[in-house]
Amino acid sequence: MKVKFLGTGTSTGIPRIGCTCQVCHSPDTRDKRLRSSVRIEVDGKILLIDCSPDFRQQALTLPFGKIDAVLFTHEHYDHVGGIDDLRPYSIFGPVDLYMEERLETVLREKLSYCFTKYRYGGVPNLTVRQISADRDFRIGTVTVTPIRVMHCRLPILGFRIRNFAYLTDVKTVEETELKKLEGVDTLVISALRKTEHISHQTLEEALKIIDRVKPGIAYLTHMSHEIGLHAQMERELPPRVFPAYDGLEVPV
Repeated sequence: MKVKFLGTGTSTGIPRIGCTCQVCHSPDTRDKRLRSSVRIEVDGKILLIDCSPDFRQQALTLPFGKIDAVLFTHEHYDHVGGIDDLRPYSIFGPVDLYMEERLETVLREKLSYCFTKYRYGGVPNLTVRQISADRDFRIGTVTVTPIRVMHCRLPILGFRIRNFAYLTDVKTVEETELKKLEGVDTLVISALRKTEHISHQTLEEALKIIDRVKPGIAYLTHMSHEIGLHAQMERELPPRVFPAYDGLEVPV
């Protein structure tokens, strides 16, 4: 199983438009962050978690081939804004989108032309497969466990695939959901910045969950420019906790 970080930034990306801070002007390529998403290779399948507005740019760096599934965490634009750019993959057949019923309702309203019953040329060929937080589902031989997390008052999903788990846009997680992460070797979790935010974990809050789950290794994602420089974070973080960066590929 291989995981590639396609984007590790928050909704504004880094650099943030118009910002003059040291992070946005950093020459370190690891400080250039597109909107968050990962690509997973497992058992001959290619899976994405979320499809950001930067998906076209991200996809140009990848081998072109069938995408077997896109798993969606929630409906915010930085996680669904690249759906239209799935069009080229329609040559391999419908792209399966796994999402909760609430998200399907939102997307059918906001991107109605992508989900119309009678398709016309130039729109992606998509199949929606509904999932729920309380039930595992399978993609071929791959079992996926949804993890319910709260994004302020919005219930959204993280996902566990074998010994890998991906949680983004987290503010709180109930103990019952944390138990689903027991035995995870690689945990990816969001850490927006160091100061308090209404709907996102701070770095300190993310580290507390990492300490509770005790994965073999943890990567931080969905970071804003307020988190600081990548190189500085590497020096400050505890052992086996790392800031992810765009293009990072890790074996699981």
